[in-house]
Amino acid sequence: MPMEVKILEEKKNRLVFNMEGDGSTIANILKKELWNDEHVKAAGFNIEHPLINVPTFIVETDSEEAKKAVSAALKRIAKSVEKFKDEAKALR
Repeated sequence: MPMEVKILEEKKNRLVFNMEGDGSTIANILKKELWNDEHVKAAGFNIEHPLINVPTFIVETDSEEAKKAVSAALKRIAKSVEKFKDEAKALR
């Protein structure tokens, strides 16, 4: 199932969005990576009901645009995944 992102609130320093089609797997990875960004003041998510399993993510920053912080974190995650794939191929 492809993941769909629905933006619920967008301000310069605050972004609230749903991540439909994932659950908590990608949300946990994204939350952890966002906390590595010095401009992120808050990053977390909530799943209102376990049967629906749609994380609502909230990101707040100090000076950087929240949407840019999320985009940069996703790029870092993608780079880490590619590195992991390359290292796994080298083990064969």
